[in-house]
Amino acid sequence: MLMRREGEEFSVSFLDVICCGFGAIILLLMLSKTFEPQVLEVTNDNLRAQVIEREQALFEIRGQIEELRRQLEREDADLETLLTVLGDLQRQLTNIEGQFDTLSEAQQEVSTQTLELARARQSLTDEMQRLLGLNFRRESGLVGGISVDSEYIIFVIDTSGSMQSAAWGQAVRKVQETLAIYPQVKGIQVMNDMGDYMFPEYSRQWLEDSPNRRNSIITRLQSWAPFSNSSPVEGISAAIRDFYDPGKRISIYVFGDDFTGNSIEEVVEAVDRVNVADTSGRRRVRIHAVAFPVYLDQPNARVFRFAALMRELAYRNDGTFVGLTEYQ
Repeated sequence: MLMRREGEEFSVSFLDVICCGFGAIILLLMLSKTFEPQVLEVTNDNLRAQVIEREQALFEIRGQIEELRRQLEREDADLETLLTVLGDLQRQLTNIEGQFDTLSEAQQEVSTQTLELARARQSLTDEMQRLLGLNFRRESGLVGGISVDSEYIIFVIDTSGSMQSAAWGQAVRKVQETLAIYPQVKGIQVMNDMGDYMFPEYSRQWLEDSPNRRNSIITRLQSWAPFSNSSPVEGISAAIRDFYDPGKRISIYVFGDDFTGNSIEEVVEAVDRVNVADTSGRRRVRIHAVAFPVYLDQPNARVFRFAALMRELAYRNDGTFVGLTEYQ
């Protein structure tokens, strides 16, 4: 009797526990279902915000793409314009080159005619003397303002650094032009302002004139650079001392750009002592001078003194002074 009661009490307690467990499970399920809509709602809001943000980013990217496309179209238009301008410039350059070629041919023709005229002028001398008499003198023996009645010519060229760096190409051209106005002479010589000879093996000797000799002078002159003190007195004195001959008509051409000596008067007096006048008042040799515009854009006392010196030397020695103003 007692045993049966204990079994019944155990069974009742077990059922109570099971019922409480199921109740707890049901309660949990009810609680979880109560909070689930809130979690989903928050998740949907986050996703919607991300979608809106992505759409805005997409719109911005599309706007950037459109701007880049418009910029590319503008650059294509600018490139097309530049290509058109480049084509016009190319055509203009072709026209200018054609005009330059035509001008070069015309200048060559003029130079040839000038050379032939000068040769004819010299060749007519003997015939004019025969027809007009030995006492006949031409009213003018000038070409470009320079007398060309000499049979012997000497170049005294400033080989200083300023001439070499700025005016040497022009100096070479001026030597060529000077030779061109003398189609045929009896002797040529070239020295620098220090009195150094271009061809030392022919010092104190006249070089025989010939086309080959003239070509060798121009070729050698392009790289000739002996020491110079930028004062022409030594070269002029050496030229007169070594080559003066009362039976020869001699002209000295002095090429330079400045004068570094101490006194213009000393140079003039030194030249007067060696280039004395004869009984008729004529100097032994003519002295012509060509001044190059190396320091023309930055004038200084040396440039003015050189111009003053060479103008006075040319005037006192029956020559011509030419001052160049540009590198042409």
